[in-house]
Amino acid sequence: MIWDRERYIAHCLFEDTGREMFCELFGPLHILEQEWRAAGVPEDEINMTAFGWDYVRRCGLAGNTGPITDITPKVLSDTPEKTLAIDGRGRRTLLIKSSATIALPLDFPVKTPDDWLKIKHWYAFDEKRIDREMLEKQRKEWENGILTLIGIPGAFDEPRELMGEELLCISCYEEPEMLTDMLETFADTAVKVIERVGEICPIDCLFVHEDMAGRSGPLFGPSQINEFFKPYYSRVWEAAKAYGAKLFSQDSDGDISPILGELIDCGLNCIHPMEPVGGNDIVELRKKYGNKICFKGGIDKHALRFGREAVRKELEYRIAPNLFHGGTVFALDHRIPNGVDIETYRYYVALGREMLGLPQPDMPGWARMAF
Repeated sequence: MIWDRERYIAHCLFEDTGREMFCELFGPLHILEQEWRAAGVPEDEINMTAFGWDYVRRCGLAGNTGPITDITPKVLSDTPEKTLAIDGRGRRTLLIKSSATIALPLDFPVKTPDDWLKIKHWYAFDEKRIDREMLEKQRKEWENGILTLIGIPGAFDEPRELMGEELLCISCYEEPEMLTDMLETFADTAVKVIERVGEICPIDCLFVHEDMAGRSGPLFGPSQINEFFKPYYSRVWEAAKAYGAKLFSQDSDGDISPILGELIDCGLNCIHPMEPVGGNDIVELRKKYGNKICFKGGIDKHALRFGREAVRKELEYRIAPNLFHGGTVFALDHRIPNGVDIETYRYYVALGREMLGLPQPDMPGWARMAF
């Protein structure tokens, strides 16, 4: 089912719209696509459209809040196994094709505060960040029910892209002024972009990508969230709300539960993918946080590797009564992993629909819901 903007927003804000939402956030891992194709699985199942997933039509608004550099990405070497390249931040990156979809940076442009000052202009505001002609078209799409969203650099993710995780974490203690200056710079530009975008087209959703946690927990604790995240998030969220934004959504893998309360205090009201293997239990977290934050995901993708009984057991637990009637977008907690056979996946889809009381889809379709 294709959800319209108003119904989707209402659902995320805990209004009972008369229907649960069941979707795929990311789709299959590329290795699984290869496995399914080799097994003769039809292409419309590989690309997810055959399953008629729930989704909302959306568009990313034409305002750039991220880095703008004069560096032209280029491939240094490419083999069937790996690709070595220079990316738009000037970093050497390595992609191991057999096991990854995202290239790994081998070096970073910022090691000292002086390095940051040399590239700070990448984040400066310029009217060229705004595509007014495209925004006029997007305004018409919004009027026709399309959800509009605008992304901002992550408070953890963007500094991590500039200096790596280790140096970023050390900088909280040894160079807090540099990190604060980064986030204030991001905020200055994001607010100006939001103001200009919002004058042309309403904003429905503010989105930020962080990926700052693993199985052992987040790399920033509550004190770092309060010191660095909160001033940045709060300022940009207030700007977005002034132009209609109702949702503030974050993507962060791993165990985010130890800092979820602090993130809510920063303004977040929607988060995904809520990986159970990382320690997130959406059933228990709903009991703790009530209607303060919408969960997207939360169903253990790895259960699908172990057959129908494992799938049934997982769904019987995750599809819990306290998650119904708004505030939950039921979905796997990330990409469908390799090793999942198509019959098990079909069973997962059918059983999930049955348990959620959903009708069979009336038309094919799918759109990535990770935003």
